[in-house]
Amino acid sequence: MVLSAVERYLWLGLRLGRHVEGIVDAYYGPPELAAAVEAEPLVDPRALVFDAELLLDELEDGWLRDQVVGLRTYAGVLAGESRSYSDEVEGCYGVRPAHTDEAVFAAAHERLAELLPGQEPLVERYERWRDSIRVPPEQVKRTVAAVIEEARAWTRGLVELPDDDGVVLEVVRDKPWLAFSEYLGGLRSRVAVNVDLSMSAVELLHLTSHETYPGHHAERCAKDHLLVRGRGLLEETLVLVPTPQSLVSEGIAELAPTVLLEGDGGGGFAAVLQDAGIELDLAHALAVERALEPCRWAEVNAALLLYEAGASEAETHAYLEQWGLMTPELATHLVRFLGEPTSRTYVMNYPAGRELCRSYVAADPQRFRHLLTEQVRVRELLEPEDARAPMSSDR
Repeated sequence: MVLSAVERYLWLGLRLGRHVEGIVDAYYGPPELAAAVEAEPLVDPRALVFDAELLLDELEDGWLRDQVVGLRTYAGVLAGESRSYSDEVEGCYGVRPAHTDEAVFAAAHERLAELLPGQEPLVERYERWRDSIRVPPEQVKRTVAAVIEEARAWTRGLVELPDDDGVVLEVVRDKPWLAFSEYLGGLRSRVAVNVDLSMSAVELLHLTSHETYPGHHAERCAKDHLLVRGRGLLEETLVLVPTPQSLVSEGIAELAPTVLLEGDGGGGFAAVLQDAGIELDLAHALAVERALEPCRWAEVNAALLLYEAGASEAETHAYLEQWGLMTPELATHLVRFLGEPTSRTYVMNYPAGRELCRSYVAADPQRFRHLLTEQVRVRELLEPEDARAPMSSDR
């Protein structure tokens, strides 16, 4: 049987996924292919490296080839190839991590101090502010559900989503992440929210729009509807963690709260929170969030400390508390995240994806829609603005 390049990509990704749980974020392609992979003996990672290299030799430059480069990199890691942490990140996602000077974080702390005046240490002022808008755990699910409905209506004004798309919401504990969106196929996602860690109202808005509308769920539904069903692009039925696809997806999801809350619809979300008994000065909260954004790069620094500088977990934990303005509980959570095989390199995708997608969109809604509905390469996001083609407003 002669397989197409796309079919070989699906086989390769599913075979790799059997080695580490969570590498396959979602699969909704031909079920017989997944069943055949599940029934066969586990394929040695060295054989997967060989298969990936054969496929790379045949593929032209493009989105699919970028994906296979990521798979080949991760297969090599599983096969025991020796490479630095930075090489692994670059091979998987198409961007190379670099140490961010702590002066960047110090400047962010100064801006935050202006927004949160007081005499106590900044981290205490920040936590006091978070406490003032904290969402009780027993109200998280109901409030998230209400935000989802408001965000869904807004997103439908930007991109055509089928009428029968939807989200199954559940509350979980003891997970290495704060929230997770699993696309189930059939225009449905399961969104789990971890209530082990306290959550402020603005964090709830960020998390919900990140995971649902116009973030992960909206992206997967739009691409299922338009690319898979509309254009027959079966490669989109496989969502893989250690690939450039993840950086673009996290960039979309990290930008989602900005496009949602800083536009004319922000008042509706403040009203949802008010119904839950939470008074939120949305403009001030968003200013605090923007001031904190550079500190996400402290998480990348922490990974570099842990995996390249030989720092201990305790030293990494202290670094996150100091420069990431994290509570001890959140720093512990992040160190755990960095230790997971599916997320040790993934931390790069949040700040890098956000910055690249923000630069690409440049406040143009049609560019954000393009990210949601088309196969966008990391290389496109890295292009200078004057080299980008103009976006059409036609839908």
